[in-house]
Amino acid sequence: MRWDNLTHERPMDAALFGADAVTSRTFDSPEFRGMTFHEIRAKSIVNRVPGASRMPFEWTVNPYRGCTHACVYCFARKTHSYLDLDTGLGFDSQIVVKVNAPELLRRKLADRRWHGEHIAMGTNVDCYQRAEGRYRLMPGIIAALRDYANPFSILTKGTLILRDLELIKQAAEVTEVGISVSVGFTDQALWRTVEPGTPAPERRLDAVRTLSEHGIGCGVLMAPVVPFLGDSPEQLRTTVRAIAAAGATSVTPLVLHLRPGAREWFMAWLGRHHPTLVPRYERMYAEGAYAPKWYQRRVTRHVHELAREFGIGPSSPGTPRRSELPTAQPLPHVPQQPRNQEPTQLTLL
Repeated sequence: MRWDNLTHERPMDAALFGADAVTSRTFDSPEFRGMTFHEIRAKSIVNRVPGASRMPFEWTVNPYRGCTHACVYCFARKTHSYLDLDTGLGFDSQIVVKVNAPELLRRKLADRRWHGEHIAMGTNVDCYQRAEGRYRLMPGIIAALRDYANPFSILTKGTLILRDLELIKQAAEVTEVGISVSVGFTDQALWRTVEPGTPAPERRLDAVRTLSEHGIGCGVLMAPVVPFLGDSPEQLRTTVRAIAAAGATSVTPLVLHLRPGAREWFMAWLGRHHPTLVPRYERMYAEGAYAPKWYQRRVTRHVHELAREFGIGPSSPGTPRRSELPTAQPLPHVPQQPRNQEPTQLTLL
């Protein structure tokens, strides 16, 4: 593994990791069997989104690299190749943990050059993946954002977000907070094969319901809509109905896209599980990572019609909101350190 791959010549990853502070660990507990966690003391944690990106926000925080959710379509798989790690099984089981993420974020928010811009989380890999249950980085991250009244959004497939519900409620009292949960389909067989490390779709919708019941509006990113496997009119109707029943404030469909790294892994999976669909996918994605625009429009139109039928409206998750605060200085009545400070270092059980 080459940690020195991440240099200033790589604009998305410049100076992220200190190569002199890498500790690799494995754990015997069943939920982590076969996984290795590489604990890194990162050099920076707030990353600027490249200008050419389609993302509707400019700044992100990603405390992990690699993801135990093991979604076969995950677009972030390519990032593992920067460390000479495998983008297939290696992405699912070799997890980089930025153990000092909360303290780095607090330092960034305190910098007078920082002007309180919106920060999006869960945009690369899931910040509430299984590893977060052990490393507990998000409580410190949310507490820092709360203490500096810095607007933020979280996108997740992880029900572990409910652990931090009280912190999220506290943050929502002083700044703008957006929460979205990703549920692309409710088909159990499809879920078990393409998202094997994630909570079941109904559990994620339970999380949406719980957040809503506690006054935290929660949208659903209906992603991915998987061509020929999860896009039938009946499947779309069932999924949107379930999203509406969970109390989601919005539903936003996103058709499967297959970037390099993810494309190879997904197509290998497709060849094993649905070999007759391989030629259809090769034709559909012949022009690149995205499905044809006519297909995307058809799916979007159908989902929006269903959303209106079931009483919810479409929106874009993670859209940055302008903070009313001119700078990100701590509020006078909010403590500088988060309540119930969570450790950023691993405590072995």
